[in-house]
Amino acid sequence: MEFTVIVSLFTYLNRGDRKHTIPIEMVAQILMKLISLNVGLPRIVEWNGNPVATGIFKDPVPGSVRLRTLNLDGDRQADLSVHGGVSKAVYAYPAEHYEFWKKELPAMKLPYGMFGENFTTEGLSEDSVNVGDRFRIGKAEVMATEPRLPCYKLAIKFGRADIIRKFLQSRRTGFYFAVLEEGAVRAGDEIELISRDANNIAIADITRLYAFERDDLATLRRAVKLTALSESWREYFAHQIQKLTG
Repeated sequence: MEFTVIVSLFTYLNRGDRKHTIPIEMVAQILMKLISLNVGLPRIVEWNGNPVATGIFKDPVPGSVRLRTLNLDGDRQADLSVHGGVSKAVYAYPAEHYEFWKKELPAMKLPYGMFGENFTTEGLSEDSVNVGDRFRIGKAEVMATEPRLPCYKLAIKFGRADIIRKFLQSRRTGFYFAVLEEGAVRAGDEIELISRDANNIAIADITRLYAFERDDLATLRRAVKLTALSESWREYFAHQIQKLTG
């Protein structure tokens, strides 16, 4: 059954139709799992001759870690004006994307946590996860909120400025979770879909509206009503609607 569902999902994702989320019956049957749990404290690094504080350096950790409302134990964000907060408490990145990046960047070592993610996941994708979807991971409950947009600190981590463009153009952004219920998590935990957001706006749709199809007025009008989406995103989309409608 699982193999059949994965094949069906692969076929679905390669239809060229990127404006529809993956059906719930497919999502519910795929094994979803936390592959690696990664944490790290901010450090000072040099970038263009200047000291910069960043929390993007994460390393896999064994055992159980407490997931709290703002972050994992042993993990912090450096610049709270743009990182962290309730809607971006934990960052997840699909393990499946690593194969793509190994081909794009064959000379680089790419251990889990390379993209600054706390959760390296299996079975989730930007197309299959809706904004507002709720999941059980270990003893914690989380809600998907928004994609990750790359900043210069990703360039610091990779040692190359072009990774920012490559990352966004790949649409392999990963996504943030808000923590609805604190609890212990660990690598190897299964990820259980608790509820599917009925608005059917995928994480991938947010990235698409931001960077690729800014004139999709119909989806913009749906996205601006998403209560699970942060206020800053909703304000941005409202501004886009205003520009399109005059």
